[in-house]
Amino acid sequence: MRDVWPGEPYPLGATWDGVGTGFSVFSEVAERVELCLFHDDGSEERVDLPEVDGFVWHGHLPGVMPGQRYGYRVHGPYEPSRGHRCNPAKLLLDPYAKAIDGELTWNEALFSYEFTDPARLNLTDSAPFMPKNVVVNPFFEWGNDRPPRIPYHQTVIYEAHVRGLTMRHPAVPEAQRGTYAGVAHPAIIDHLLSLGVTAVELMPVHHFMPEHFLVARGLTNYWGYNTAAYLAPHGRYSSAGTRGEQVQEFKAMVRALHEAGIEVILDVVYNHTAEGDHMGPTLGFRGIDNSAYYRLHDGDRRYYLDYTGCGNSLNVRSPHALQLIMDSLRYWVLEMHVDGFRFDLASALARELHDVDRLSAFFDLIQQDPVISQVKLIAEPWDVGPGGYQVGNFPPLWTEWNGKYRDIVRDFWRGTHSALPEFASRLTGSADLYATSGRRPVASINFVTCHDGFTLTDLVSYDRKHNVDNGEDNRDGTDDNRSWNCGAEGPVEDPEIVRLRHRQRRNFLTTLFLSQGVPMLSHGDEIGRTQRGNNNAYCQDNEIAWIDWSLVHTETDLLEFVRMLSRLRRDHPVFQRRRFFHGRDSADGGRDLVWLTPAGQEMTAGDWHTGYAKSLMVYLNGEGITEPGPRGERIMDDSFLLLVNAHHEDMTFTLPGDEFGATWLPVLDTSYESRQDEPFPDEARPPGSLVAVTSRSIQVLRQPQGS
Repeated sequence: MRDVWPGEPYPLGATWDGVGTGFSVFSEVAERVELCLFHDDGSEERVDLPEVDGFVWHGHLPGVMPGQRYGYRVHGPYEPSRGHRCNPAKLLLDPYAKAIDGELTWNEALFSYEFTDPARLNLTDSAPFMPKNVVVNPFFEWGNDRPPRIPYHQTVIYEAHVRGLTMRHPAVPEAQRGTYAGVAHPAIIDHLLSLGVTAVELMPVHHFMPEHFLVARGLTNYWGYNTAAYLAPHGRYSSAGTRGEQVQEFKAMVRALHEAGIEVILDVVYNHTAEGDHMGPTLGFRGIDNSAYYRLHDGDRRYYLDYTGCGNSLNVRSPHALQLIMDSLRYWVLEMHVDGFRFDLASALARELHDVDRLSAFFDLIQQDPVISQVKLIAEPWDVGPGGYQVGNFPPLWTEWNGKYRDIVRDFWRGTHSALPEFASRLTGSADLYATSGRRPVASINFVTCHDGFTLTDLVSYDRKHNVDNGEDNRDGTDDNRSWNCGAEGPVEDPEIVRLRHRQRRNFLTTLFLSQGVPMLSHGDEIGRTQRGNNNAYCQDNEIAWIDWSLVHTETDLLEFVRMLSRLRRDHPVFQRRRFFHGRDSADGGRDLVWLTPAGQEMTAGDWHTGYAKSLMVYLNGEGITEPGPRGERIMDDSFLLLVNAHHEDMTFTLPGDEFGATWLPVLDTSYESRQDEPFPDEARPPGSLVAVTSRSIQVLRQPQGS
């Protein structure tokens, strides 16, 4: 018999201490818990955890070392009508596993009911088909690693997928493509730095599993929003192996990005798990303590409340589920050195009963936590439940993916009537959403495209989604794309349509980088990545979703345009305001913001409410910045005029009078394909000058400081 010491109830999970490993798992419903050790010859050794304190079952096994694979079997009631689903025939993942080895093999044995008679308990052993937890070595040579701590107003986010970013990059060694090591490759980091990126927001890297229906179609869960273990980096993204090596490789990636001054933000999915609804498999949480980890219907506890569209919702009313979330977040900050989190369907985490509550226990815990409250916190401020759309309603400390920004910017540039007033609000930081709650412009994470929906190139090339490859007869994915194909669906050779599409891409990018708030660029948009009209490529782990890096050679002008925009934003504080514009005269520099008509006159209420108005000028006063610098110094900058014409016809703008400045120098014009290939006007323009602005384009003019 193997020696089993009592051990300690905390920390939860498997903890190697140099002598052996302590194992600890919470289950209030369990009557007995077996620890299952798996050996290299395929044999399984079962050990009862001898101690239970406060519903935490624990024991310490001397001699168990890093690399050991293990799982749990929980003995207890199987009474679905009461919310209990224990079944010791099912090998279970540890909720606190720090690494997972192996892949899930779909088989009826994974389910606690028989397919032919769902009322009968399935007692087939699931271990042969389950991945296993792994004991990890926590030690890593971090050297002088320090968090970059980039202020929000200086942040440029790049949303990326570990595989999609690296699978087709020719400079990344083949063995490292699709892995954490690939993200850390100098070629990838150099590209990010050339774009002025300060933070990489990685799509889910918590260990996840593909759904059965996708595997049956020959597809997989590519995006990763189907988490099975909240402390374990996804094993398939490791080039070194999965017996704990993925932890070391992930840490090495973070260290390399930090050395380049780039933060790492994780897209995290604490709203649901991979076990799905009441007909889903038993993989971990369900078999350990179903009612503690999941929201169940009060009237019939066989069924799960689903605010996510994925079958279940994590029970954030349970102290143990909340503890898991907080322990996971702290682990990724303290042990893995990440710099922040983007919370998928974050509204689901704030549902105390049914309504979304901005003062919920989840927010309370975040607010008072000395570790998590100090990193970047980004909410996807909606879920699929009633009242789940909560853009603008998250509490202080939080920033939000601003879905209203995305929608109105798309509407404005495709020519929707009456979009001008809201477009102006989004351009200047969305004060209507954030100012009243004491938040700043940086509460708005601005984006035009992201992983979910069309790429930038597809946004200007397709009116409709083309998702047939997903195997759902084109029913999946949103129909609310707010896109415009510029006159023809899909790829074309018509030079006029091609030029218009290119101009529209530059319009979206210019709007994004020159808006107040935090810009987020979706990976590959800077080189014209396409998904061939697929707006829901969640199951496409192939060339549909991977970046085609050969586009670097054909989309050189677009890439250089993005780099130029990023430099313009970085070099000019007027585009990085920490406070909202007030539009009033100040003692030092006059009004910080003025809205002007194309005729050079200040906008009136009537001008704003003309439903067909699609053009305006925006004056940004570099001498009217009200917030001080980091040492209390006054911030001074050049002033800028944005000449915005979303009309379908060319327009002549009249530059405003002397009170706005004496000299205006052209900076960019989105109607130009390339500054190298076309004569770009460099002459200074005095007040009152007439400026021809091409249909659906932006010009940016600069007035040097002191002019």
